[in-house]
Amino acid sequence: MSRVMCNPTMVSRSVLGSQTSSKTVTETMSGSHEFVIKGYSLTKGMGIGKYIVSETFIVGGFQWAIYFFPDGRDPKDNAAYVSVFVALHSKSTNVRALFNLTLLDLCKKGEHKVHSHFSHSLTIGPYTLINHGSMWGYTRFFKRRHLETSNFLKDDCLKINCTIAVLVSSIDSSQLNTIQVPESDIGEHFGMLLEDEESFDVTFSVGGERFHAHKLVLAARSTMFETQFFNVMKKDDQEIVVIDMEPKVFKALLHFVYRDTLLEDEELFMLDSSFFPSLSESFIAKLLAAGEKYGLPRLMLMCESILCKDISVDSVAYIFALADRYCATHLKSICQKFSAENFDAVMHSDGFEYLKKNWPLLQSELLKTGVGCEKEFS
Repeated sequence: MSRVMCNPTMVSRSVLGSQTSSKTVTETMSGSHEFVIKGYSLTKGMGIGKYIVSETFIVGGFQWAIYFFPDGRDPKDNAAYVSVFVALHSKSTNVRALFNLTLLDLCKKGEHKVHSHFSHSLTIGPYTLINHGSMWGYTRFFKRRHLETSNFLKDDCLKINCTIAVLVSSIDSSQLNTIQVPESDIGEHFGMLLEDEESFDVTFSVGGERFHAHKLVLAARSTMFETQFFNVMKKDDQEIVVIDMEPKVFKALLHFVYRDTLLEDEELFMLDSSFFPSLSESFIAKLLAAGEKYGLPRLMLMCESILCKDISVDSVAYIFALADRYCATHLKSICQKFSAENFDAVMHSDGFEYLKKNWPLLQSELLKTGVGCEKEFS
């Protein structure tokens, strides 16, 4: 018997190591702030290097503020230019950002004066603010004599818009596929429920108009409604008469309860300066009162936010009285702060006389905010 001997073949294989990759992403977090300077003419002569500063605002997780130098920042310019800078107000170091400072055309011709860092980002790169107080801006932002005859100054008012893009670097470890989750639409669905003419179980009669609603929805949103429906009201009662509210106000109240938003009708919320003495008769004041009555703090805050935008020397005393009447604590606090900062002007306003005649205790409270005690005014 013969045997065939086979030699095994040696096979050489190369084993590839595993491959990994990573990606760094540098992007920006942007935001803008509008700085309104009223009474520009009164700022002239403050002195070179003296400034007016905006409220702090947050962009990219850092605090910022806009500085306006009416007589310029550099003594060499002899107050011929106004200077504008943006400063880092956070206690951070080496914050890199791009900036844009725009003097807005108040005649609405669209001819804004723009000083932009964005357009030069490829050539000079982002600016690094080393620490708290570091500034970026323009010493010669605008020649003052040209500014005072331009469309940028109207009714002794200037508006400066500042846009900041803060650079943020991170390692992108996200998956290639993502699923976008839309914003909540629960308010839209509840709004449709409000418009349903068949499923309601309670009716409100307000000023001759009827409004249908749902007890469980109202009770879930308002302790006042909960008490009324389940502790006071008889089970068989299906209609409630509301005698201290106008139909349009009650409609706005129901709109908020179901949709968690205000009515989209800007005219309803507008205030005219001639209307301040009878501010309590305005729509926004009545809606604030409705929010207080039915225990809806978020609705009250929305109303307070709108009224806050109309605070001025002429209006602050009237809004202060309204805020006190309906326990609008946030609005009242802002009125007190504004009055303290503009005390002399507020003290000689018609609104201050209104407080003196109608709400003397509130006048005393406002006085103490401004000067520390009522005796100093006397």
